[in-house]
Amino acid sequence: MTKNWNRRSYGTGAARLAATALTALLAALATGAAPASAAPAAAEAGPPGAEFDFGACPAADELPAGADPGTWRCEVMHATGRLRVGGVDEPISRPMTLTFAEGRVDGAYAQVFGGMTAEPIRVGGTPLTLTPRYGGYSDFEADEVRRGELDLTLAVGGPALPKGCSIGAAATEPIHLVLKDTRPTEVISKDPLMVSFAAADTEFSVPRTEGCGRLGGRILDRVLDLPAPAGENSLGLDATVAIKPYA
Repeated sequence: MTKNWNRRSYGTGAARLAATALTALLAALATGAAPASAAPAAAEAGPPGAEFDFGACPAADELPAGADPGTWRCEVMHATGRLRVGGVDEPISRPMTLTFAEGRVDGAYAQVFGGMTAEPIRVGGTPLTLTPRYGGYSDFEADEVRRGELDLTLAVGGPALPKGCSIGAAATEPIHLVLKDTRPTEVISKDPLMVSFAAADTEFSVPRTEGCGRLGGRILDRVLDLPAPAGENSLGLDATVAIKPYA
């Protein structure tokens, strides 16, 4: 067992109707839309792995007692893909970043989570955004059954919505993902070591919103079609991982 030290599908017509209803219902909360996100600047060409930042890696003294830094490594994963939860079906066009350290302690796999960052995902042509956030649990020991497990929440942003509005909550009911490979691991660089793979989960359930206010929560749950049972949601990721040894 891993030791962790950090602790509905729609047709075109229905999708258009959902987007229209969402705009109308959000207008009941407040007027105005969030400004359009600026297009990300083109990255300058650089050596392989230059776009990966290892600054969020746990320090060597943050590794578990008994861990040999010489056998541990830090991994930084950039992933794009597509998210479908309830009535939302949107691309993840700007990479999510996950950072963690992994190795073994007394022969057993162990890890220390470093951090997660993600940009807001705009929901259609509305002022509503969903931002993936770390939900408090991860297990990235891959085996023949799955690539790994990860808990997420989705911060909900929009006019008049409180700061803590989210789909799922880390302390009570996060979205639990069990990711399975859809494309096998491929080494794309040996110096620095970089690999790519694709993985997805199409079997997770999604809870209703939390912390969105009595009126806001009811409106959002109705428009987003939440809660959504297993089989009506999906997350597909195309990932590139840079790997750095501790010693």
